[in-house]
Amino acid sequence: MGGRFIVFEGVEGCGKTSQMQLCCQWLQSNGIPVAVTREPGGTELGLELRRLLLEKSEDKPVAEVTELLLYAADRSQHVAQELKPNLAAGKYILCDRYTDSTIAYQGYGRGLNMSLIEQLNHIATGGLESDLTIWLDVDVEVGLARKRGSETKLDRIEQEAIAFHRRVQQGYAELAASYPFRIVRVDGSLSKEAVQQNIQGILRDCLKELP
Repeated sequence: MGGRFIVFEGVEGCGKTSQMQLCCQWLQSNGIPVAVTREPGGTELGLELRRLLLEKSEDKPVAEVTELLLYAADRSQHVAQELKPNLAAGKYILCDRYTDSTIAYQGYGRGLNMSLIEQLNHIATGGLESDLTIWLDVDVEVGLARKRGSETKLDRIEQEAIAFHRRVQQGYAELAASYPFRIVRVDGSLSKEAVQQNIQGILRDCLKELP
């Protein structure tokens, strides 16, 4: 069995973390080796970049293009250090965010040049694409309410205006429409158990070796 690269995407509070954990447990119960990772922060270098990207500084804001370049740097290190080696080892990789996040957040959300984003994504990934991307689709107000109801402090991105998050959501919807064979929508407003059952069904359909 070869390695597989499965990405989980969506707006803030869509449930990616909990669904990835459940998916990992299910795959491992079927004897499949799994690696769970994230962007930003999937490497030692990435952890430092994650801190720089997500900590909010009122007097020294991160410039938008700087933000884009930092995400690209994190991705380049992640692909080289974690993704390609784990795929070569035959593992199923479950990754919290990848290139679609950059298009949705920095492209649609920030309004940065799409050609620049695509060029940086290609450089950072060396052309590595996901085998499957699960888009957990929830209303942005619902997702942000989940975040505010949790015990963790909102990060710099989560604190953005609601209009920003709506543009990000639009980005995901347009990406899913443009790449239907790679991106599959899952209704993230359902119960945690129902969402997981839907994800398992999608993985069985798309990755035929699963039981």
